[in-house]
Parts: sequence; structure tokens; C-alpha cells
Amino acid sequence: MEQRGFLFEPLELPCGVTLKNRIAKSAMSDSLGDGTGHPTAEQIRLYQRWAGGGLAVSIIGEVQGNAAYAEKPGNLVLNETSDLDRFRELAQEGGENGAELWLQLGHAGALAYAPTSAPKGPSALDLRGLRCGELSIEEIHRLPFEFARTARLARRAGFGGVQIHAAHGFLLSQFLSPLFNKRSDAYGGAIANRMRLLLEAVDATRAAVGPDFPIAVKLNSSDQLEGGLDEDDALEVVAALDRSSVDLIDMSGGTYFPGAKSASDGAGPGPYFLKFAKRARAMTTKPLMLTGGFKTRAQAEDAVASGAIDIVGLARALVLEPSLPDLWKADQKPEPAFPRFASAPEGGITAWYTMRLTEIGEDRENEDLGDLQRAIRDYEARDKARTEVWLRHFANDVV
Repeated sequence: MEQRGFLFEPLELPCGVTLKNRIAKSAMSDSLGDGTGHPTAEQIRLYQRWAGGGLAVSIIGEVQGNAAYAEKPGNLVLNETSDLDRFRELAQEGGENGAELWLQLGHAGALAYAPTSAPKGPSALDLRGLRCGELSIEEIHRLPFEFARTARLARRAGFGGVQIHAAHGFLLSQFLSPLFNKRSDAYGGAIANRMRLLLEAVDATRAAVGPDFPIAVKLNSSDQLEGGLDEDDALEVVAALDRSSVDLIDMSGGTYFPGAKSASDGAGPGPYFLKFAKRARAMTTKPLMLTGGFKTRAQAEDAVASGAIDIVGLARALVLEPSLPDLWKADQKPEPAFPRFASAPEGGITAWYTMRLTEIGEDRENEDLGDLQRAIRDYEARDKARTEVWLRHFANDVV
């Protein structure tokens, strides 16, 4: 068998759902919600484009169950006040061509967008660039049921699965990380306590959706910051997830802690966290996905063929070429042309890729990769406009 065959073999998840190949669009905050937490036509078209391009599963990043702790005003919000028909259209169009469309269950916690939130995390923090209150024990006890409620609605709307977000410095990642979590109760201290909320969220979500609906978890291999979650503690979380009902563990790394360098902004030659994935493979029989740094077909093929992982998570590569899986299958375009930006400000590259998503959703992307500074201006202006919409629409939810 040619090595390429590994990428295009189906993958059966523990719940019984079969993914058609080993290529996933990793969760990204596409910022394409309309400011009221609902999908836009551009967002629906974006996920339709990805589905048509041949991938197995696409994950919509940062879908909130609680409007008070969103990551951005372009996030989707799915709860009992949402118009479920608008989500059904997104699920239908993004699930074409045999693709699965999953929602990532988000809660930004201490990193909630300040113009629309009063951020709270595991512990109160007053640091340069980061100030937040502390969640009460009553608020913590409600959180698993918020995740479960959104997952139940996702299934009702026709989405194919959910991913619980416990990476990149957002709420469940904050509980795992000693940098954010200074608690002395049952949710702080040793890693067994720090992972408690994540495991409770998994259990509540499974109870809400039943045994045959995919549940994934996105987990940091480490926070890549001194004093944060390290690989040894992350492996303990992997071992605990192995004993849980999850169907897929998606491994990444890094955090949006103020001043931290995003792993995705690095210029490394290959997958960022493959060594950790090999360590994790020894801890679990669950299917493993790896996100971060895949730039070529050969890198993806080698990682899956090695047995270290079962599915490759692509993000920026699929922003540059939405049909990359089909092109790879046809032996075309083994590596997209990744842009290089000199002296990009913090968050600038993310802004550029986010605006590129808008172009794809409007069917107007072209070979001209565009200007970084203009993308940043457009990104900031859109956030400002949607913040105003958000504050009006969620006037009773924003604290």
C-alpha cells in the first residue's frame, strides 16, 4: 500500500461513527457569527466549502453556551434562547459530501472578551493584561450542565458531534493550569483535582447526548509557559480521558495568556507536538488527533503512518486551500504557499487568517494574499461593530 493510503482510510470512533478519512479541520475562532450568536451566510458557505473539499470532519471553534463569557463577539451562542433553525441550516450545509460538522463547546473564563464580559476564572488574577474574578463553587457546579445543554441542542440541530475545549488557555484549560488555578478546594491543587471539572463536563455531556454521538476533547500538551500545565500532568489527563467516554483526544499546545507567543505563529518545519503525541499514544487506546504545524502532505502521511496519531488536524493550511484534502488525494499541491509576515504585531497573523476566512465564505479569495495592516484594521473594525450588536442583543446576559 502506498503511504498516502493511510490518510484516506476511514476511522471508526468508539461511539460507532465512522469518519471517511484522517483529515480534520481543527477548531478556529472564525469570528463569523452575526453578533447575536447566530450563523451568517458567509459562515455557512465557509463550512460548505470545507465539506466540499474532501475533509472528514470540520470543527467550529468557540461555540458558547453562555453569552457572558465569550471569546469574541463573532462567536456563536447556542442555548435555549437561540433560533435553532438557523443552526440547522449551518449543520446541513457544513455536513455535505460525507463530512462531519462538530461544534467546539467553548467558555473563555478569565480570557473572556472584556468589552462584553466581566471575566472570571478558577482564581482571581490581577496581572498586566489580565484581570479576572474568581468563579464561586456554585458557578463551577453549573458549568458541566452548560456544556451538556449546548451539546444536546447541537445534536437536535443536526450537528455530527461536539468537542469540549480544554486547551489554549480557555476555561477548562485554566482549571488544568497552575498559572490560572490557585484554588485550594476540590478543583485546585494536584492534577487529579485540576482535571475534575473537565471530567465532570465529559460525563454530563455524554449523559445529555447518549452513547452514539461523538464527543472529543481538545487538550494542551503543555501551556508552553513556566509554571503552567506541563507534559507530565497532561499525560495524566490523557490517562483519565482513556477511562472516560470520549471518542477522540485532540492534542495541541500553547495559551493565549497575555504576552505568550502563539504556537501557530511559529515557523517550525513540522508538527509542533508530535513527540508528546507519541508519549500519549502509550497512555491511551482512544483515537488521537494532533493539531499544530502540519504544512505538507508528507508530514501528515508520516504522522498517521507512524501510528502515533489517528487523524491530522489542519487549520491554516485549509484557510489557504479549502480543497486541500481532495488535492492531496489527487497528488496535487503537496504544500500550500504559507505567507510570511515581517514584524507582525501580537495577534496580527491571527487577524489576517480570520479575514481570509471571510473571503472564502464570500467566494472571493484569490492568489493575492492581501495586506496585513488592512486585515488588522478590518478585523478590529468588525469586532467593534459586532460588540455593539452583542451588547444590545445580550443586554440581560452580559455581566
